[in-house]
Amino acid sequence: MIPLPPTTRIYLACGATDMRKGFDGLAVLVQQVLEKSPHSGALFAFRGKRGDLVKLLWYDGQGLCLFSKRMDRGRFVWPITKAGKVSLTAAQLSMLLEGIDWRRPERTAAPLLAG
Repeated sequence: MIPLPPTTRIYLACGATDMRKGFDGLAVLVQQVLEKSPHSGALFAFRGKRGDLVKLLWYDGQGLCLFSKRMDRGRFVWPITKAGKVSLTAAQLSMLLEGIDWRRPERTAAPLLAG
């Protein structure tokens, strides 16, 4: 996991993004579509049309960092809306990157009685 400061804001760009975009193309999307500054220290997540690739853009105080992850099987869970942004917590981002449905996490087994 990326060592994010606890106060880092996390935004998902809704809809599909052209995954050929790199640092500059994604930074322009952050400014024009999400109406945020790519140098604000927030982390911005983008997903491709097929849903198996996600890119994260983050300014760490020294420069822009670009991380990507491609799922071997399955897809990243993403909001259905075509435009706009959604805010996430660090825990939700962690679930998203693991392929877990961060919108409705459920226990896989009921807790056993103590004692």
